[in-house]
Amino acid sequence: MDIAVEPARLESVSPATGAVLGSVLVTPPKEVAAAVEGAANAQRLWRSLRVSDRARYMQRAAQAVVDEADELTDLLCREQGRPRAETEIMELVPAIETLQWLAGHGPKILSGERLGFARALHPVKRGRWTYEPLGVVGVLGPAAEPFATPIGDVAVALIAGNGVVFKPSPYACLAGERIARVFARAGLPEGLLRVVHGHADTGSALVNARVAQVRFTGTADAGRAVGEACARGVKRAVLEMGGKDVAIVCADADLERAARGVVWAAFANAGQCGGSVERAIAVREIHADFLAAVCNGACALSVGDPADPATEVGPIVSRARADRVRELVDEAVAGGATVECGGAGEGTYVAPVVLTGVRDDMRIAREDVPGPVLIVSEAADEDGAIAESNRISLGLGASVWTADRYKAQRIATELRVGMVWVNDHLVTRAAPEVPWGGVRGAGIGRARGAIALRTCAEPKVVTWDPPVGRPWWWFPYDAGLVKAGRTVARMRSARDADREAGLKEGALPTLRVAARALRRGSRSA
Repeated sequence: MDIAVEPARLESVSPATGAVLGSVLVTPPKEVAAAVEGAANAQRLWRSLRVSDRARYMQRAAQAVVDEADELTDLLCREQGRPRAETEIMELVPAIETLQWLAGHGPKILSGERLGFARALHPVKRGRWTYEPLGVVGVLGPAAEPFATPIGDVAVALIAGNGVVFKPSPYACLAGERIARVFARAGLPEGLLRVVHGHADTGSALVNARVAQVRFTGTADAGRAVGEACARGVKRAVLEMGGKDVAIVCADADLERAARGVVWAAFANAGQCGGSVERAIAVREIHADFLAAVCNGACALSVGDPADPATEVGPIVSRARADRVRELVDEAVAGGATVECGGAGEGTYVAPVVLTGVRDDMRIAREDVPGPVLIVSEAADEDGAIAESNRISLGLGASVWTADRYKAQRIATELRVGMVWVNDHLVTRAAPEVPWGGVRGAGIGRARGAIALRTCAEPKVVTWDPPVGRPWWWFPYDAGLVKAGRTVARMRSARDADREAGLKEGALPTLRVAARALRRGSRSA
């Protein structure tokens, strides 16, 4: 007698209270391929729509986020543990902005353009290149920014004409379901966007399925595994793997503003944002004052229930991540580092930590820290600060705090990162027009901006020639054709003497070749 086996379920647990918020069915890895095939079937009609038609779905999705804002805020606050103010400002508003920007600018970005051929070789050829959809795109979402980040990746793939299979983080499965609901409310064709749930095995099955591109946001270790799998499968990958973002504070910076900005960028979202400041480097003249201001700001932050509108730092998304933060801090202290403030808390709560005396050989200086930890160090001068910043391998973003715009530009040029902000940090994650991404182990490709749209499509070139005549370089070859080719090359020279010699020696052979092509063209007509 066969015994029915209940499908496995994935529970969503509040990091603040430990309460179960709901559950979803786990997608067995062997069923992921069917989800991809289903999205591919729906994509065949979707790809035939004009980009302007697809854009209307993005606009309606933005309106759906607006209409469901209260429910979404409550859910994200409970499931992610993010304070209400941040949920509104750093999850919902960026999602709406991204969808509306894609609706307004996507058609133009993906319109392609006419080709301008060099007339020496192509006297009558015309052409144009356009963007063709890739097929099905796999999206792997993060745990700590579970709404605005993946909804942007999904929307970028959709407006480019692709189908999407989306795997949310297991810590944000309900947020993933709400993303699907937003697009369903927008009227997206059924089956075009499919959601699969599970852990690493489900994600691996999606990466190895017949998807044309994978868009991943998550940890460096997981990102490397995704990148390796995509390389083996010869498929595109856009990887955002976080960073060890640095803030460089110059002697002429407004110290109060710099300290406030660094404290916000280090501890917003409990330090879990991709692009959170993990190290602040102040030049010697102002180091002591800057450290004191940062400690005062960190100690003043309210840590507690994310549902309380006054809470500024909520819990870390999981107990395992919180334990890792405590482990890295304890290890650094055992190696000689000093906790200037913070670190208290139990379970998933960790009060913002400010550390000094951290050496480059410590793990906390080299590895991504998934929580509210800021290392403050001193540099002899700006060049020393640049050198220290560039020793860090994960080059996502950096900020420069100074009153001198030209100094900031010089420092920005020397920093080996994907993004540099002057007198600000992190906020452009909410700006959909700005390419977001890093270098040197922090990622591959860009998640936003026009470049993100274009990497979700395949350029296709179509040319046109008259149906009569023949190019002059076609068979048969002879000495006259050789001389004509040499003449064309000499006429492209920057030297007057070369051009004059080309005309003198090759004008007649070139005219003969052209006449021959015209005669054969007229006969074929």
